[in-house]
Amino acid sequence: MESTGSAYPSTPPPRPRSIRLTFGALMLVMLLASLDQTIVSTALPTIVGEFGGLAHLSWIVTAYLLATTIVTPLYGKLGDLFGRKIVLQSAILLFLAGSALCGLSRSMGELIAFRAVQGLGGGGLIVTAMAAIGDLFTPRERGRYQGIFGGVFGLSTVLGPLIGGFFVEHLSWRWIFYVNIPLGFVAVAIIGLAFAAPNHGRRPAIDVVGALLLAVTLTALILLTSLGGNAFAWTSPQSLALAAITVGGLAGFAVAERIAAEPILPLKLFGNAVFAIACAVGFIVGLALFGSVTFMPMYLQVVKGVSPTVAGLALTPMMAGVLLTSITSGRIISRIGRYRPFPIAGTAIMTLGLALLATLRVSTSTWAAGGFMLTLGLGLGLVMQVLVLAVQNAVDYRDLGVATSGTTLFRSIGGSVGVSLFGAIFAAALTAGLAGRLPAGAGLPSATAPAAIQALPAAVRVVYLDAFTAALRPVFGYAAAIAALAFALTWFLKDVPLRGPARPAR
Repeated sequence: MESTGSAYPSTPPPRPRSIRLTFGALMLVMLLASLDQTIVSTALPTIVGEFGGLAHLSWIVTAYLLATTIVTPLYGKLGDLFGRKIVLQSAILLFLAGSALCGLSRSMGELIAFRAVQGLGGGGLIVTAMAAIGDLFTPRERGRYQGIFGGVFGLSTVLGPLIGGFFVEHLSWRWIFYVNIPLGFVAVAIIGLAFAAPNHGRRPAIDVVGALLLAVTLTALILLTSLGGNAFAWTSPQSLALAAITVGGLAGFAVAERIAAEPILPLKLFGNAVFAIACAVGFIVGLALFGSVTFMPMYLQVVKGVSPTVAGLALTPMMAGVLLTSITSGRIISRIGRYRPFPIAGTAIMTLGLALLATLRVSTSTWAAGGFMLTLGLGLGLVMQVLVLAVQNAVDYRDLGVATSGTTLFRSIGGSVGVSLFGAIFAAALTAGLAGRLPAGAGLPSATAPAAIQALPAAVRVVYLDAFTAALRPVFGYAAAIAALAFALTWFLKDVPLRGPARPAR
C-alpha cells in the first residue's frame, strides 16, 4: 500500500533562522561520509606497498562499506525514535574515533579493523543527514536540496582520490584519516547549536534481534562475494556454508521484522512499489559505482604511470558530470514537481559510460578515459538523490528515517558487493592473464605499488600492463550489463506528485 504523504500537515511550520547553517553542517557531514568511501582508493597501492597483503587489498574499502551497510537501517530507526540530532552527533563522534585509529594503524589487520570501526559511525552520517532534509524542507523543496547533496556526493567521488593522492605524495597516507577530525568537530558543534529536529515522542523499542540477524546476513553475503572464487571455490564447503548462512539469516530477519514492535526495516515498506523499485535501482547504482570507481585510480597509476595526485585529478570529469546533472535535475524537479524521467535517463547514460570504460586499453588516452568517466558521472547525477526523494515522498512521515535508511542500505549493499565481487573478478582475471605469458624466470613484485611495476624489465612490464588492463574490462563490462537492468527497472517507477510539507504539525 502506498502513501502519498497524507500524514503531513497542509502548511509547514515557520523555519528557524538557523536553517541555512544547519543545512551547511549537514552538507559537511555528507562530505565526510562520502569522502571516506573513495579517499582510500588512490592510496591503496602505497598502503599495500608498506604493509604488504595484496590479497587483502579490497578489504580496506570493503571493511568500511560492510560496517556502514550493517548499521545503516539501525541509524534510520534510531533517528525516528530518538530524534536525528543526538543520533547524528553520536555517529560523527564514533566516525572520528575510527578515523584517528586508522591513522595510527601499524599493520594491514589493524587498518582493516579500524576501518570497520570508522564505518560503524559513517553508516549513520549519510542516512541521518538525508533524513534530516525531510525534517527541514517540504517534499517539493527537497528536490533542490537533495540535488545539492547529490552534488556533494559527486564532489567527494573525485575529491576523495585527489585529496588522498595529495597526502600520499606530499605527506603520508595516514593524513587521509586525520583530515576528518577537525571537520567532524566543526560539524558536531554546528549541529549542536543550530539543528532543532522534531521530537517524535515515540516509545523506544530497539529491534535488537532484527539488527543482529541483518548483520549476520550481510556479513556472510560480503564474505561470500569477496572470497568465493578467489580464496576458495564457489562450490567449496566454505562457499556453501556462507550461502546457507546468508539465506538462513535473511529468512530469520524476515520473521523477526514481522513480530518486532518497532522493526528496523518494516516489511510493509516493500509493498510500496516506489520504495521497492528505488531499493533495487539503488543496489545496482551502488554496485556499479563503487565496484568500478575503486579501480580507476589504480588503472591510471599502474598503467598510465601518473602520480597519485594526477590520478585524482583525472577523475574530475566524473565529478563535473555528477555535479552538473545532480544540481540541475534537483532544481528542475522542485519546479515541475515530478521526478520519474530523471532516473530513466540517468541509468541509460550510466550504462553507456560503463560500457565505454569496458573498452579501456593500455593505449587509451587519458582524455578518452576522462570522457568515459564524464558520461558515467552525468548518468549517476540523475539517479542517486532522486531515488531518496521519491521514497521520502511516498511514505508516511513516521517512516521517513527507516525508508531513507532502507534506500541507502541497498545502495550500500550494492557498493559492498560490488567492491568485493569486482575485486575477485579482477584478481582472477589478472592471474589468468599472466599465466604462461611471462618470460622464463621473470618475477613480479609482491605488491601493486606503481613504482615497483614501472621498475620491472620492459618485457615483463608490457605483459603485466596488458594483463592488468585486460583484467579491468570484465569489471566494467559486468557493471554495464547490471546497469542496463537498472534502466529497465526505472520504467516501473511510479511518479507520485511532490506535495505536502516535510514536518508534522506541532
